[in-house]
Amino acid sequence: MSDFLQVLMYAAMPAVGNFLGGILAELFNVSEKTLSLALHLAAGIILAVIGIELMPEALDADPPYFPILAFVGGSAFFVLLDRSIEYVQGRFGGETKKGMSAAIAIYIGVAIDLFSDGIMIGTGSTVAASLGLLLAIGQVPADIPEGFATIATFKSKGVSRKKRLLLSASFAIPIFLGATVGYWAVKDSSEVVKLSLLAFVAGILLTVAIEEMLTEAHDRPDSKWAALFLSGGFALFTFLSVYLGE
Repeated sequence: MSDFLQVLMYAAMPAVGNFLGGILAELFNVSEKTLSLALHLAAGIILAVIGIELMPEALDADPPYFPILAFVGGSAFFVLLDRSIEYVQGRFGGETKKGMSAAIAIYIGVAIDLFSDGIMIGTGSTVAASLGLLLAIGQVPADIPEGFATIATFKSKGVSRKKRLLLSASFAIPIFLGATVGYWAVKDSSEVVKLSLLAFVAGILLTVAIEEMLTEAHDRPDSKWAALFLSGGFALFTFLSVYLGE
């Protein structure tokens, strides 16, 4: 088996986890409160990805201001992307489709998160195959709530089951693409470029978690457990990072 094929097999593990989360959203009727809790959990996981994995690694760059500027640039990029989505839907889709912008933004954010997972798996595998495997295993439990929250959000917007299943399956694309980039391209780039790319992704993910996922969650009936699910998502990824990422 070639090393690259092995990387793709590792990347398939979190892709399957994300798809499983989407299937769970299909099998169960999700109440508004349950969806809010799932979004809080997914947001907590993304915040942990930023705070535990991406930014500490990125700030090792020399000079560190490059990834810091890239972090702000990632946030600005997503804000512009989100506004473009809203403009196009408002102009051509009317108010009904305009309400889909949050669901689309969450989908894009999760796709970017999966892309970053792929990059980590691809680059980690170039260091050691065992590291790539551990990173892949560590992402699986974290990706299940993200897949669940994303598909449940589309379900709440009235998107058909066929389209929801296609959207769920399409999440395999960014993680395989990220693994390919991480294995063939990023590993040959300078250290500051690689770390700035991680910071850019972190800026996008922060904006998605705060402005899209949590905003969408609070548009629904609040639950007294919401804050616990947010911190629980953070703790879940931190636990996986500490015990499986070393």
